[in-house]
Amino acid sequence: MKEENQTTPSQFIILGFSDLNDLQFLLFCIFLMIYLCTLGGNVFIILITLADSRLHTPMYDFLRNLAFLDICYTTTNVPQMMAHLLSEKKSISYGGCITQLFAFLFFVGVECLLLAAMAYDRYIAICKPLRYSVIMNKELCSRLAALCWMSGFLNSVVHTILTFRLPFCGNNQINYFFCDIPPLLILSCGDTSVNELVLLVIGVFIGWAPFLGIIFSYLYIISTILKIRSSEGRQKAFSTCASHLLIVLLYYGSSIFTYVRPISSYSLAKDRLISVLYSVVTPMLNPIIYTLRNKDIRNALRAVGEKWHPPIA
Repeated sequence: MKEENQTTPSQFIILGFSDLNDLQFLLFCIFLMIYLCTLGGNVFIILITLADSRLHTPMYDFLRNLAFLDICYTTTNVPQMMAHLLSEKKSISYGGCITQLFAFLFFVGVECLLLAAMAYDRYIAICKPLRYSVIMNKELCSRLAALCWMSGFLNSVVHTILTFRLPFCGNNQINYFFCDIPPLLILSCGDTSVNELVLLVIGVFIGWAPFLGIIFSYLYIISTILKIRSSEGRQKAFSTCASHLLIVLLYYGSSIFTYVRPISSYSLAKDRLISVLYSVVTPMLNPIIYTLRNKDIRNALRAVGEKWHPPIA
């Protein structure tokens, strides 16, 4: 029987990059640089958008939430990944695994919905500019952000409870970088059909529905932009949306590939690379993409610089 000798392991062994012994230190240095860039870039976005009152708008309120999210969910796994690269002991306690899974799913779920809220904000700003200040008021912005956080919390609670009700029959080696749903389902010796069904159903609401909403929003946005007569106006409109759309494609493409498909199609050796993309690389790219061509951020930075170092007359 599949469920014989059911035991609850006291810890899990995270295999991670164990097959790349000669590259452990190099990988540690790479992840350290990425993590520091992620922290620095996202903290910069939070501070600069708080410092300039002109950036106290719904768009930048959402962006601050996104930056905070990137800091949080990167911190749930990257420090541990780096520690395992330099240590012979590559384990995590059973309770630690539960905590890591809960936190990671919480922040990932919130980000999926938050990106959809940001797309709605851009849709109103470009397609209904005269009504923007009326529709996207402080109250609606706060409600959308709160809805994202609450939905992410519920998503995490459901998946965490369902995952850790499963039995693990002696094998405690996770062929992954951190505690996540796919490797834990594969590791379990129990019936995972309910988990897989819930993962697909919730994935439709947390993953596919927001993603399709974003796509339809941008179809309307692009159609509206093409009707703008001024080339300068079209360029400005495109620049404000291109960064968000790029993040959406990177994040949703990798996260939907990871969670919204049958467990029988998983290949952890290949999926590890995808997990690095959406859990490590994308949070670093967010502040770069959002600030690289953002005139508002550059103007805010210049204003802060002049405030602390006024020009000599």
